[in-house]
Amino acid sequence: MTTRILVLGAGGFIGTHLCAALAAEGWDTIGFGRGERPAELAGLPGVSWIRGDLADRALLRRALEGCRVAVHLVGSTAPAGAGTDAVGELQADLAGGVGLLETVREAGVGRVVFASSGGTVYGLTGDGPVPETAPTEPLCSYGIVKLAFEKYLALHRHLHGLDYRVLRIANVFGERQRVRRQQGVIAAFMTAAVGGRPLEVWGDGSVVRDYVYIGDVVDALMRAARLPAVAHRVVNIGSGAGRSLTEVIDGIARLRRAHGARPPEVVHRPGRRVDVPRIVLDITRAREALGWEPATPWEEALARTHRWYAAQAAETPALAAAG
Repeated sequence: MTTRILVLGAGGFIGTHLCAALAAEGWDTIGFGRGERPAELAGLPGVSWIRGDLADRALLRRALEGCRVAVHLVGSTAPAGAGTDAVGELQADLAGGVGLLETVREAGVGRVVFASSGGTVYGLTGDGPVPETAPTEPLCSYGIVKLAFEKYLALHRHLHGLDYRVLRIANVFGERQRVRRQQGVIAAFMTAAVGGRPLEVWGDGSVVRDYVYIGDVVDALMRAARLPAVAHRVVNIGSGAGRSLTEVIDGIARLRRAHGARPPEVVHRPGRRVDVPRIVLDITRAREALGWEPATPWEEALARTHRWYAAQAAETPALAAAG
């Protein structure tokens, strides 16, 4: 029997990749998003589309009808921009998410998979990889909202027996990531590089992040949706390795040279208070709970990503030049 699944936030970077992968595996996939059906999902068999908002509980209830799993990818802001409208963020993301949980319970959905933020919920960390048991002291409202929703998931399990999975995902990158809402540094760097513009770096380039390829993230989400039982409900999803912004830029410069182009110029801007100096995730639990680990080597993932951005720039040079 075909399993029905609802992907909320399906029009975004992760959402479009996930919907396509679910449909390819035979899931009856419903994409739910605020905009029109994205071009990446147009005409794709096995994927239907509902345009709506989390605040529309009646529409959400109809969308969840017959679903075994709901994947929550919705987010109205990004870490760097969070806090500018704290009340709006709470209403759109946290209140909307809690309303989703109530609707999930009414519809009898078996499981919720939530994409949390491995890069922001922990806050300041030491030099080593951060396990899920580490203190959570986010430095931005984005991380606070993500963490608060994790707590509401646990509350709904306690009160109503909700089966849920939280994936604390590191910095995702890959093909089709658009530069929007100050999110996705590799997407921003790639777009600028293929357009012949300088790369803007916040700070001196020493900030270290854990970058994980989109194909590997989709694999983790699908495992969380599919596996009947897991040892842990909160799981880090990352590469397990840290790379500085300078290392990322060096990797892009090598690809540009291999492509016969000049390496990009780098412009430094003042650092931002919301940026923790270092975050690398311990992914031991992901191996134990999901049987998952990243399968795409860093250099290969970066090269795939660069090929896509270079092809986009070649097809629409005026758009690439304009940014």
